[in-house]
Amino acid sequence: MTRNESGQFGRLRKRAAIIAALFFCASSAFAQDVTLTSQGGALEITGRYIAFDGENIQIESEYGPLTLRYDSVTCDGELCPDVATYVPELRFSGARLMGDVLMPALVAGFARSQGLQVTFEQVDASHFTQTLFAPDSSVASARFAFRATNTDEGFADLIAHEADMVMSAREVRSQEVTRAAEVGLGRLDAARQSRIVGLDALVPVVSPRSDVTAISLSTLAAAFSGELKTWKDEAGEGIPLTAHLGPDADGQSQVFIDEVIRGTGRKLSDNVIRHETNAALAEAVAADAGAIGILATTALGTTQPIAIRDNCGFISTPRVPEMKTEDYPLTAPLFLYLPSRRLSPLAHDFLAWLRGPEAQLVVRRAGFVDQGAVPIPLDAQGQRFANAIVAAGPEMPLTELQRMVRILGAQVRLSTSFRFEVGSTRLDAQSRSNLLSLAQAIRDGRYDDQPLMLVGFSDGRGASDANRDLSSARAVSVLRDLEELMGGAIPEGIVVETEAFGEALPMGCDDTEWGRQMNRRVELWVAQ
Repeated sequence: MTRNESGQFGRLRKRAAIIAALFFCASSAFAQDVTLTSQGGALEITGRYIAFDGENIQIESEYGPLTLRYDSVTCDGELCPDVATYVPELRFSGARLMGDVLMPALVAGFARSQGLQVTFEQVDASHFTQTLFAPDSSVASARFAFRATNTDEGFADLIAHEADMVMSAREVRSQEVTRAAEVGLGRLDAARQSRIVGLDALVPVVSPRSDVTAISLSTLAAAFSGELKTWKDEAGEGIPLTAHLGPDADGQSQVFIDEVIRGTGRKLSDNVIRHETNAALAEAVAADAGAIGILATTALGTTQPIAIRDNCGFISTPRVPEMKTEDYPLTAPLFLYLPSRRLSPLAHDFLAWLRGPEAQLVVRRAGFVDQGAVPIPLDAQGQRFANAIVAAGPEMPLTELQRMVRILGAQVRLSTSFRFEVGSTRLDAQSRSNLLSLAQAIRDGRYDDQPLMLVGFSDGRGASDANRDLSSARAVSVLRDLEELMGGAIPEGIVVETEAFGEALPMGCDDTEWGRQMNRRVELWVAQ
């Protein structure tokens, strides 16, 4: 284990500036130059080989990344592709969390969908390849090459043109967006340059010997910033508190630090114990009655997960419906980031398959949460409506609650929800992915006979009439975004309406930014 470290972006800049010699041990040296000469010899350009998609070659030249049709040039250099023996390849780099189980399972599922067989070859501790073959053939149809380390390394490899896609356990950071744009990869924070392949969640965990069952996000931040140094046991005695976290470059650890620690204006304590693996973290927490750690739901080990509770008594646990709706505040999407350059037909086919029902089934079987919409019946939402009744008052009269129940009582909530980035009208990453999935579901005819309703809600700050107007504007905004995705209008015969109830159905306490963020949302409901 190591103590907290800094300087990840210094390493990123150094990594991007000094192009490494090898990316995959199985793929030869990517740092060698090739020379492309046009027919007739009028143009000659030398640059570092980046990729070949079967028709086009891309190199890093003094003019930036260049893409040229391969049949219009002659190529000189060890890495020049041989069209006759070309095998489409996709190179992935990034989070081991995704590379260990999820991505190999998805590649195997994609192979089955294409009627292909797949072989697996472990090159070393971090590198492996999956090769796809037609049945009874020894000739490879496609190859998926992986480097599974951490999210920071994944972005560094993409920026160095050593990967085609990043496996990321967090959203891209502004420094990475800037550096990627500088080297011709486009804007990585643009909606079309990322895909969410599954959902995970970060969970506070304690030892099975601890009597702690729930914790607020503010208390959690205090524990990891060093402000909270002891627990109180049942007898009122102080137990020394130790905080445990994953490695510095781990994307999920970074999500926790960014959103919970820095998001409350705090700094991570130097006394936080860092672990190189989730297994080591879980073992250390389980053995210490005073320990608290942060783990993914897929890596809890023998620790005891605890719920998140706010000052108003709202309890949140990482159950599947709450993760799909983002009602659990530490839901952690798992991303693929891709460059804004021509990708091979293999990449397009794989990315398209990831949005389909077969891929969602693979995600579930791999132990993660998929993004498929599931119904949440009204009778399963009793606590939400009980909270609404308790919170009712002069600003939210009983008549408005009765109107809400009357309208929503004839419908079923779907797990597809929409939330916005803090201080912005832009949908957050999970919600943008949800919108793409909803548009595809409408195109596929899944809601041909079922009217849909986008229902807006707000936090409780300000006057109730203004909040109702604001929540209505959010619902209308999501509808407009959906129409844009559908080519400018909802297809004929599909009914999508909007409704709004302001602060009527709170999901969190309005005295924290976390709670207000939970309350500002647009839900999707469907007629029964």
